[in-house]
Amino acid sequence: MSYIEDYYNSYDEDGRLLSRHGQVEYLTTMKYIRECLAGVSEPKILEVGAGTGRYSVTLAKQGYRVTAVEPVAHNLELLKAKLDGSEPLTAIQGNATDLSVLPDCAYDLTMLLGPMYHLYTREDKLKALAEAVRVTKPGGYILVAYCMNEPTVIQYVFGLNKLHEVMDLNMLTPDWHCISEPKDLFELVRTEDIAALDAEVPVKRIKLVAADGATNYMREYIDAMDDETFAKWLDYHFTVCERPDLIGASHHTLDIIRKI
Repeated sequence: MSYIEDYYNSYDEDGRLLSRHGQVEYLTTMKYIRECLAGVSEPKILEVGAGTGRYSVTLAKQGYRVTAVEPVAHNLELLKAKLDGSEPLTAIQGNATDLSVLPDCAYDLTMLLGPMYHLYTREDKLKALAEAVRVTKPGGYILVAYCMNEPTVIQYVFGLNKLHEVMDLNMLTPDWHCISEPKDLFELVRTEDIAALDAEVPVKRIKLVAADGATNYMREYIDAMDDETFAKWLDYHFTVCERPDLIGASHHTLDIIRKI
């Protein structure tokens, strides 16, 4: 956990999501959260890996009952500092792979919007996914965010001229899948990896969404857009973000699954 703690103790995650390019991922995720909550009376929401509360605190301030689980103490402190005590939010320090403090079938919506970024073995990913499914009500939704492989190959390996460095460190498989360890901070997947995880738990895939699509390939242009142009970019992004031919090239994806 030390690599992750060191990273988030100094990284401004809120600032990323509040930047114009970061808003695309945030607004996309919120759009699908609202879709999953539509028609549910007084839903109970769980966010595992809640970070500093960008989603949990926002939802709680809108009146939703939220439980936020976060492993990094620094993040948890920042999350709690955003509350005035009136919000229906319970904050717990805990780990995505062991939610034993939470009961079975308790939540209408369970969100893992960060844990899969930092779980490096298939076993740990399945533990986290299985725990999320366990605590979700039958028919409830689970939203799982992933960091994708191809944008890193395109922008980091080739775009930043890191090819020889990553090859020397044996960080690429022969089929160009990035190999990550905890010191690398982020675990990268492909769409077929996500599907293989889903196949191991009692869920049905509803949608796989490109959470930011092409946005991070053109951050400077996005950040420089005026309000009208940015609104048009969002309209374009929302129009194409479910297209299967574009999802694997998105930096972040959102897997929307439903407990059977």
